[in-house]
Amino acid sequence: MTRLLDLCSLIRSKNAGPFVLTFDFMCHDQDGYDRLRTSGVLTPQLFADLYGADPRDVLVVHHDRAQAVKVSLPRPVRQGDIHDSDSYGGQQYAPLVDLEIPAPPR
Repeated sequence: MTRLLDLCSLIRSKNAGPFVLTFDFMCHDQDGYDRLRTSGVLTPQLFADLYGADPRDVLVVHHDRAQAVKVSLPRPVRQGDIHDSDSYGGQQYAPLVDLEIPAPPR
């Protein structure tokens, strides 16, 4: 089983302002990036399910030259809200590191 963590040299989440959460997935190499991209695992629906967003509000961008994927979505609550459990957004990536990436089709 290949996990997202196996393909990426960096997986992180952070705020992109007080209302937006962003995720970065930077792959070790071109093969890992190609596998991640063709797997179709990082979808708006996945992030909507995990973070309570509307999939129409989730932006997934593939940066081929950087071998990276960036995902942005509205924060569940604004930064600093009394119900905000992660003010910097830096812990939100945790549920994704063990995400299974299927083997490429033969």
